[in-house]
Amino acid sequence: MGGMLALPPGQGPHQVGCTDVMVGHTRQGLFLRLFYPCLARAGAVEPLWVPRPEYCGGLADVTLGRRWCSALLGMAIGSCRVPVSWNGPLKPCSRGYPLIIFSHGLGTFRTSYSSICTELASWGFVVAALEHRDHSAATTYFCPAEAGTEEWIPFQRVPQGQKEFYFRNKQVHQRAQECVRALRLFQGIAGGTAAPAILPRDWDLSVLKDNLDLSKVAVMGHSFGGVTAVLALVKEPSFRCAVALDAWMFPLENLLYPEVPSPVLFINTEHFQTPESAAKMRSLSSRNSQTRIVTVLGTVHEGQTDLAFLPGRLFSLIFGRRGSLDPRRALSVTSRAALAFLQRHLELQEQFGQWDELLEGAGDSLVPGVPFGRSHL
Repeated sequence: MGGMLALPPGQGPHQVGCTDVMVGHTRQGLFLRLFYPCLARAGAVEPLWVPRPEYCGGLADVTLGRRWCSALLGMAIGSCRVPVSWNGPLKPCSRGYPLIIFSHGLGTFRTSYSSICTELASWGFVVAALEHRDHSAATTYFCPAEAGTEEWIPFQRVPQGQKEFYFRNKQVHQRAQECVRALRLFQGIAGGTAAPAILPRDWDLSVLKDNLDLSKVAVMGHSFGGVTAVLALVKEPSFRCAVALDAWMFPLENLLYPEVPSPVLFINTEHFQTPESAAKMRSLSSRNSQTRIVTVLGTVHEGQTDLAFLPGRLFSLIFGRRGSLDPRRALSVTSRAALAFLQRHLELQEQFGQWDELLEGAGDSLVPGVPFGRSHL
């Protein structure tokens, strides 16, 4: 049963490698999975999608509300592997790869979006998928200075008696700040002054030094990560644009919307967005003519995670329903729209402009805006 989660390889011209990066011995450090174009090598090892058994416990608690289901979940997906080369050698790029900082959704973790991160890396991006330490990840950990020790940070629901907005607003600000710190990490590497890393042990981060173009940086995320990406634009002008996958706009205070300085591409699924959330997206669109809002028909909110590639019956058992659009098709539409948007706003010399029509909601599986009242599920 361990192969029940079958992730697709990237469709771009580059093979993809990945490694884990951890810096700092406190919660104020960083933990992320790095996806990047790599050189082919014989005997490449594919990493597990579930990095460690503790993540099955966290995922079972978040998705099923039953931590005791951890063993069953581990049987179903515990041996799934991501179709990338673990610690594969970076493919040199004299002009430098553009960088994307990726923020995960509520109750997920750094590998939960491996399919979209792999796809983007296969087209020539370095993608840093954060694992946030604000108690919004299914679980995560850091390594204190004492050798051989770990401290785990569990998922936390809204405390009883506390208003959800204030709890989530504090989290989204921490998350956005972590996105900024991730950018600072790569700026330090590029400048030769990066802090020493706890991870990776078998991959030298300094190889990135002359292979990144940090004038071309975007921020991206799903759900809670989508609104995190929007807020990160306010906190850091080096982020030239954001891609927000089915953004959960609720946690962001209204007074910050006029402060968003750069364009956003909102790629929504059906039936997740509310009229209030859609109004917030439109308010950003009205202030920036380059912001775009599209909806992928026949998709559900969880379908923008790797769990879309679970067998249909298991997906429905966990999440209640599955979209009618094939998950590979949904991934293709989403990634191509993102690539077209990134080319436009990072001024890339690529061929992604061939998919510009997707940014206007044109295509078999797309419509512009947020189409309340119609269903293709």
